Formats: sequence, C-alpha cells, structure tokens
Amino acid sequence: MKIQSMFAKDINRNINGVIKVAQDDQESLRQELSEYIVTRELRGHFQTFFNNYEKALDEPTDRIGVWISGFFGSGKSHFLKMISYILTNGDVCGKKAVEYFADKFDDPMMYAMIERCASVPTESILFNIDIEGPINKDKTAVLRTFAKVFYNHLGFYGDDLKIVRLEKFIEEQGKTDQFRETFEQVNGQPWTEARDSASFFEDDVVWTMEEVLGMSQQSARNWFNSEDTNELSIAQLVADIKKYVDGRDRNFRLLFMVDEVGQYIGDDGNLMINLQSIVEEIGTRCGGQVWVMVTSQEAIDSVVKIAGDDFSKIQGRFNTRLSLSSSSVDEVIKKRVLAKTTEADQLLKMAYDREQAVLKNLFTFNDAVLDIKGFESPAEFSEAFPFVPYQFILIQKVLAEIRKHGISGKHMSGGERSMLSGFQEAAQKVQDRDENTLVPFYLFYDTIHTFLDSSIRRVIDRCQTAAANHDGIELRDVDVLKLLYLIRYIDDIKANIDNIAILMIDDIEVDKIWLRGEINQSLDRLISQNYVARSGDTYNFLTDEEQEISKDIKNTVVDMAQVTQSIAQIVYGEIYPKKKFKYGRYDLSCDQYVDDTLYGSAAGGMRLRMLTAAEERRNDQQRLIMESQANNEAILILPDEMPYFDELEQAMKIDKYAKQRNFFSQPESVQSIIRQRQEQAMSQKERAKEYLSAAIAQAEVIVCGEPMEIRASNPRDKINAVLENLTKSVYTKIGMINSFAESDADIIRILNGREGENLTIAGSGADNEDALNELSRWLETRYQAATVTMSDIQKRYQDIPYSWREIDIAAIVARLIAQQKISLRYGGVTIERDDRRLPDFLRKRSEIAKAEIVRKIAAPEALIRKSVAFLRDYTGTMGIPEDEENLVDFAKDFFKGKRDHYQGLLDKYYAQGRYPEQNTVTRARDLMEDVLARSKDNVALLEYINKKQDDLLDMSEDMEEIEGFFASQVQTYENAMKQSEKYRKERTYFSGKEEAEDSYKTLLEILAMDKPYSRIRELPELLTVLGTAHGRLLDEKKAEMMEINRQCMADIHQMAEHIKGAGQISDSADDFFTKMRDQIEKSQSLFGLDANKTQMYDQRDRACRDMESLNAGPQTRSEKITRVSRGELCPMKKLQSDEEIEAYVESIRKKLCDALEDSDAVQIS
Repeated sequence: MKIQSMFAKDINRNINGVIKVAQDDQESLRQELSEYIVTRELRGHFQTFFNNYEKALDEPTDRIGVWISGFFGSGKSHFLKMISYILTNGDVCGKKAVEYFADKFDDPMMYAMIERCASVPTESILFNIDIEGPINKDKTAVLRTFAKVFYNHLGFYGDDLKIVRLEKFIEEQGKTDQFRETFEQVNGQPWTEARDSASFFEDDVVWTMEEVLGMSQQSARNWFNSEDTNELSIAQLVADIKKYVDGRDRNFRLLFMVDEVGQYIGDDGNLMINLQSIVEEIGTRCGGQVWVMVTSQEAIDSVVKIAGDDFSKIQGRFNTRLSLSSSSVDEVIKKRVLAKTTEADQLLKMAYDREQAVLKNLFTFNDAVLDIKGFESPAEFSEAFPFVPYQFILIQKVLAEIRKHGISGKHMSGGERSMLSGFQEAAQKVQDRDENTLVPFYLFYDTIHTFLDSSIRRVIDRCQTAAANHDGIELRDVDVLKLLYLIRYIDDIKANIDNIAILMIDDIEVDKIWLRGEINQSLDRLISQNYVARSGDTYNFLTDEEQEISKDIKNTVVDMAQVTQSIAQIVYGEIYPKKKFKYGRYDLSCDQYVDDTLYGSAAGGMRLRMLTAAEERRNDQQRLIMESQANNEAILILPDEMPYFDELEQAMKIDKYAKQRNFFSQPESVQSIIRQRQEQAMSQKERAKEYLSAAIAQAEVIVCGEPMEIRASNPRDKINAVLENLTKSVYTKIGMINSFAESDADIIRILNGREGENLTIAGSGADNEDALNELSRWLETRYQAATVTMSDIQKRYQDIPYSWREIDIAAIVARLIAQQKISLRYGGVTIERDDRRLPDFLRKRSEIAKAEIVRKIAAPEALIRKSVAFLRDYTGTMGIPEDEENLVDFAKDFFKGKRDHYQGLLDKYYAQGRYPEQNTVTRARDLMEDVLARSKDNVALLEYINKKQDDLLDMSEDMEEIEGFFASQVQTYENAMKQSEKYRKERTYFSGKEEAEDSYKTLLEILAMDKPYSRIRELPELLTVLGTAHGRLLDEKKAEMMEINRQCMADIHQMAEHIKGAGQISDSADDFFTKMRDQIEKSQSLFGLDANKTQMYDQRDRACRDMESLNAGPQTRSEKITRVSRGELCPMKKLQSDEEIEAYVESIRKKLCDALEDSDAVQIS
C-alpha cells in the first residue's frame, strides 16, 4: 500500500500550517477551527481559563492577567488565538466560532460554561509584541505598543499619538466621516492611507481642519507645527481604554492578547516594570472588563527571576497561569496530519509485529537522552508512521534552537504550525513509497530552509552544486550535511557516526552496517571539502566563516615536541600525578619520560617511559628490550588506534591560531566562532586524556629487558603494577631491610643497647641481619683503601640496588657502633654512644660528610685486668665488669658520679659562702674531669686511670674529712657562722663581760681554721655562753627603755594638764609610745633598743613644743627655756660607792649648769 493512501485525510490538502494574524478569510478560519485538536492537556487548560473568566462575568476583579507558557512548538500561540476566536465568537462560514468546539469537549457543563463566556460582547486585540513593538526598546516600549494596537483597534493611527489626538478630537465632534471625505476631496487619497505621511500634506490638513472643524487657518497651522510629542502616561492610556469600554454594552469585554511577551521582555527589568504597571492599572480601573493574556516560552516565575527585582505584584495580576508541554503537539500532528484509515492501521500494526526486532535494533541511539527513542508498540508505529517517535521531540528542539541561533529563524512563525507543515511536507516527499519506508530526519531541512540565514543556505546550496557537478561530493553527502545542520545545536543527541546513521534511516529493511559505511564515506568527503569538522568522534556543520577559520587552523603548524610535552603533562600531571612511587615503607623516585622527552627534573634511579604514536622506534622490540635493561626502565608502548595524539595536535593548533589572531579586533561573528573552537579544543584535551587513560591501560610493557603482560582496569593501577615490577627488578636488595626505624628515638635506643632485638634464628635474615652483614662486609673491604664517611655509606645504600631509607641506614650503622664493631669520629674525636649529637652525625646532611667511620680497636687483656684490680680497691666494689665495654661503662659512670658530687658541693656550699678546704674539693673535681676527658677512647681511658692511681688514692684520703664534715658537721658550722655575724655587730656591749668576750674570741678562732673539724664540737658550748650573756644585756636594756618610755609619757601628761586644748596632742603621743613599748618588748637587738631611746625623746620634745605653742600669749620678749629630759639627766646606772654617787650627782649638776648658761630657765621633763 502506498503511503499516500494510508492517511484518513488527503496528505496534499492545504492545512494552513502557518496562519498569519491578518489572515482571516472564511475558509482558512473554518479549516483552522474545525481541525483544531483539543488534547487532554489542552482540555485542562481550557477548563482552568474559562473557570476564572466566567467568575469575572459575575463579580468585578483585578486579576485579569493570563500567562500562557510553553517552549517553542508547544502550541501556546495557537491556543491563545483559539481563545480569541471563541470569546469574540464571530461568524465563520455561517457558523459561530464557539459551535466548532461543540464536539471537541466531552463535558456538557464545560461547553455550556464556554458558551456563556462566548455570549458576552467581546473584542480582542491579538498581536505579536515582537513585531508590533518599537525597535528602540526603552523602558516605555510595552506601554507604547499597547497604545499603538489599542488606538489602531479604534480606527486611529496608533503609530503617531499626535495624529491619534487629532482623530480622537474629530471623533468626539462626530465629524470623522466628514473630515475623511473632505480630506480625500482635496488630497486625492483616502485619509487612512495618507495619514502616515500627513507631515507632507500640511496645506491639505490645515484646509480640511478649517472646513470641517471651523478653525482659523492660523490656529490650524499652529497645531500642525506644534511640538506635540508622542509621550503618553499609563494612566492616560487606561483612562482611554476605560472610556471606550464604558461606552459599550454593560457586559462588554476587551481582550489584549499578546504573543511572545517573554521573549520581548527578556531580562530587562524596566520592561517588566512597564508591563506590571499597565496590568495593575487596567486591573484596578477596569474591574475585570479588560483582560491581558500573554504567551511566553518561560513560566512567569522564571521571567520574574531573570528580570531580577521584586515583581510579586505582577505575579498576583497574572493569576491564571497555563503551561503547555510538547505532548499536545504530538497528538495534534498525529490527528490532523497522520491519522490513518482502518485498513492502513491494520497493515502497519502487522508490519510492526513482523519487524519489531529489526525496528528496535535500528533505533538504538548512542549516548542520547531517554526520550530520544524508537517505537514501543504497534499502535505507536501506526500513529507515527512514516515518522519515528524521536522525530516529534527532536524537531521541536531543532526549531527552537534554529530560532535562537539563526538571524532569519528568529522571525519563524509559531512552532506548532511550523511543525504541522514540516511533518506534512516530509510525508508528501515519501507518499509514493510503501509501508517499509521511514522518513529520514534530514527531510525536515526543506521545511525550514526558507527561514534560515543566507549564510547557512549558501553552504548547503554550494554543496548541492558540487554534488551535481561530481566535484568531490555525492548526493548523499548533501543529505548528511543537511542533517548535521539540523542537529548542530542539539545537545540531547551526539553527532557521532552511529547516531548520524540512525537519523539517516529511510527504510525498515536497510542494512545498518552498510549504511554506516556509506555515511562514513560521506563524512570523509565532507571533511576533505571543508564542509564538516570532526571533533573526537563527533561531526559538526561548518558555516562559510567557520570553514575559513577551520582551513586556517588546519594549516597552522604545531611543533611535535610541544605535543609530546602536552602528553607528558596529561600523563604525569593529571592521570598519574604522583612524583614518588610508594613501595611498602619506601617512597621511590622515578624519572618520567614520554618518548625521549623528560618530564620534570631527573632524580636518577628508575625510569618510566611512555612511547607514543610519534616515536619511530616503537616497533623495534629488540632495541627497546636492550634500552630498558641498560636504563633501569619500564617502557609502556601505547597502542596506535587511540587518537590522543591527533586530538592534542588539533587542540594545540586551535590554541595557537586563537593566540595569533587579534581576537577583540575581529567581528562578533568571528569572535563567537573562535570561542566555540576554543571550547572544542578544551573538549579535545579532555578526550585526549580519556584516550591516553585507555591507551595506558592497554599498553604493551617491557620492564628491565623483559616483556611482561600486565593487566589493569585503569591507568593508575597499570602504572603502579609496572613500577612494582620495575622496583623488584632494579632494587634487588631492597628487601634486606625488614625492621624499620621511624625516628631518632629508635636510633638512640639502639645506641643505648635497648633496641629490644627479636629472638631470631641466625642466618634467617630477620631483624635486618642480611643488611647488617652486607654493610659489615663492605666496610671490611674499604678500611684499607680509603677513609669511609657516613656520607659514603648513605650514598651507596640509598642507590641501586639497595634504595634503603637514610634512617634505616643510620640504624644499621648504630647497631654496629652498639656492637663495638665500629666507632664514629667527628673532628678527629671519637663520639661516644651516649653523645646526643650522634644521630645528627649519622643522618644530618650537613654533618654526614664530616663523620668518619672507623674500625673499633680492642683494649689489651692485661690493661683490662689491671684496671679491674685497681677499681675494686679504689671503689670498694667487688662486682667490677671484666669485659671491655662494660668495664669502661662502669668506670665512666663511677667517675662521672664523683665529678658531679664534687661539683655539687662547690655549687651548693662554696659558691654561697666560706667553707673549709675549697681548693681540695676543686682539685678533686678537676681530677675526675681529667679522667672523663679520655672517655671517648676506651684504651686511653683505662690507661689514664692506671696512670693516676696514686693521685686518685691520695685525693680519696684528702676528701675523707671533708666528706665527714659535710655529712655531720656542716649544720653546726653554718649556725656558728650565722651567730658570729650577729654578735659581731653588738660585741661592744660585751665590754667588761670577760666570759662573753673570751667565748666570742674562741668562736672566731675556730671558724677561721683551714681544717676546723676536730674543734667543731666546741662551737655549741661557746654559742650557749654568748647567748646567755647577750640575753642578760638585752633584758637590762629593755628595762631601761621601758622606763624612758614611761617618763616621756608622764612628762607629756603633766604638761597637758595645764594647757587648754592639748588633749589631741597627748592622745597622739600615747599612741606612739604604746606602739614603741610593743617594739621594745619584741626586740632582740641591743643596738636597735638604743635607737628606740632617741626616737622616744624626740617624740616627747615635739609633743611638748606643740603644747607650748597652744599656751603662748602676747609678750614683750620671748623667754628662752632649755628642756632637759630626766633620762638624759639621770641615766640608769648601778652605783656601788660614795665616790660613784658623788660623781653621778656632779654630772647632773654640770649638765644643768651648761643648759642654763644660754637660757632664761631650764625645764626638766
């Protein structure tokens, strides 16, 4: 059966796939209304809209906005037009518009509601704002467009508001017809045709205004030449709209139906504010009699979000929101264009059952999104035939992208109607074929090619001409090129050879393998003729400009060494970025090569080399085996079939080309192409990385002269496995170290003999036994040849074939030192095991070159025996070790203890004061230090000890009394020293006290002796005598001071009794003398008590003077009075004879006479 006869309706009929707004002939409208398909989704949208619209018929509302959204091809514009037809409800071929929908709704209640809405007198203003709007989209562009279409609807010239105002004035005068007739008589043209050029007909307009409006010529001419502007406020426009509506029937409705408002506004916040203000004003002022319905590819929430500011009000105004999907378009096409006859339906279903497996295999896309698919059931096959389900989705996306990217494509008509005509025209091209035929996707190109930019059509046309002339192009190549253009901007389906072949299928029985081969040849021809560019496994259509740039890029020269370096960067910088290979406890360096190019710096040791397709010697296996063995390297031979090299070379050509062009001086179109190619270059680099990863995983491997088969699922595992084998082949003795050190603390434990060695069987190699023997044997061969430094050892055993860690090498050397097999000398001096610097000498880079490793020389047995015998006698210890190392350790510990003890005596006692025999203790300490100074050489130490036997024994005898002194006498000595200092200050008070004076003299004599040890026992008794004498003197002195204290207070009180106002002075003096009594009572110093006496007399005199000043009156001459205290006059003294009494009294008389000599009176107080 021919395809033409399968359709229920004639496939060649005119279905008006594209209906213009102005196209209103009755037959076209009848067909559009009668064939309009109300899908289940559309039925729901009609229900939502008319529910809200009907409510506004009964109750005023300001929610008069309808926002209809859906992407390109969803049928939103057609849906808007259908609402316009229904509500205006005009006569179409003798039938009301709403009546065409009677059989499209299965719910009588819903249809009744629609009929009621359609019965209300309604006018609609349906327009595409992108077409009607001004070219200059300033912030009032939406307002100016609404004003233009509204005044045009009223019959005025909406493009010029000055003319509108004139026409409104004439209309209000009721003289419109008279004005138009008069103008036509004088001008010869109808006013409606000439008004857009009214400025050229000044005399005609002025004369008409004079005749019709009765204006003077001057007034009319003044108006004509006035500077009237096109400015109009939203309030003025809405006022005119409301005036127009109010002048009609009470239930009259006016509809503004705006197509593509979302595209027009874009992300311009000013335009969104303009629309918001218009809708808000209409809603507020007109109360539901005027509605605004708009379409947009985006939902209102998305447009508001893009615009940026807060447009919550406009969302409230557009309360009715309808979102159309693509499913309704599929259904419309299948019912209007592809509906089948009963016979055809049965035939096609049988064909599907017969070819189901073939069809499933034919339409299995590579890396496509889920909704890009083939047939799933016999019913779907019959409904879509001769098309494939994926085409309904894909063509919508193609049309949307062409509209977005093609200059002419922007003005392509409504998507749904374009799709209707597209599917009809494609079906017409195969109508003479049978049920095995399928429509290849490239046929849709002919439907849309007239909308395309000329630069696109020019490429296709040139390719067709080349095919017609057999100029390197075949006819099939043109179809492939058309297809590549159609999917140029589609991300959902990758333009690789498998998917291109599927899209080119035109018959169920096609051999897919054969077709793929044909397509591959077409692509090769198109690439060679520069119509198509390949990027990885995808192919891209090239415009003229892109072809020119592609040609320049192809001719750009890139140095192959740079490509190789780029491969190295990807391999060693991204795929395997580790600079060290982890092998157990080891971090091994490995020089990294691609071909002969080193990546990074050379560290020596192992080498890893990748051989790319650019390496000419890659197939000479014998040579590669020899090189890998000689260089201690692993070679990975990357397979040729991976196009990583070509991808990187192409990407680098693009990068170089972009750098050479002065980018910002190029036209925007060229800049855009260069940016696209740069993005392509980035993708190619990513693909090159993927290809390299796969190539490494599949690479052939040669390790140190031996081909190996190493399998891995990813490149990192492959390289790790290769390096592990390489390590075993190069570092054959790395396994000798099986016990690892981690820090200096481990080395110190080894040196101190506390390493805790495991109990292992000799010869098993455990606990680094093999490494220890390896190092020992090498040292034996080196001792006679040259000096061995720690640097030599570290360098040798960190290199091939060992690669031991430097800390483990240091630990092995430390064990040899601890075992007394070797010693370390630094600056000519042997470093002892307990020297805290030893780990640095074994490890620190700045020190190891100065650290010399020498064989240890054992001490003679005779020296050891002699030393043991002496130390037993000297130390009084019988358990003296008899082996060299332990004997030396014992000696060093003993003499170090003695040295520290003597130094402690010097620091604790002699540095703080005077103690007996300081020089002897100092000599003893110095002798110990002399012995210890030889401790770095066992033989020297033991020889010196034996040499100094007499000195050591003599010093031991000299220290016996000193040790006894510090053990039992030092406290008595120190107390005597302290008391002697105390009595030294008050020894004058002992004058005349013979026993006390003698005791003090003896005390000083003992303390001054060099060796006072035998007389220290006398010190306690001497201190007792001195203490007793001092106590008696202290008691007498305290009694004397107490009496003076009493006398002073009595003098003050006596004087205060006769002087008015002296109480405060007396009280203050009492406080002083009370405190002084406490001080006297507690005092232990005779010298201090005498000082108290002076203070008390001074205080008494001050108090008396202060009281005298209170008692002084007017006098002709002041009386000079000398005061003498009774304490000074009559000091306490024990008198034992008449002579002493007479001398004491005479002393009093003399003091009084002396005081009276220069005074008027003497006052004794």
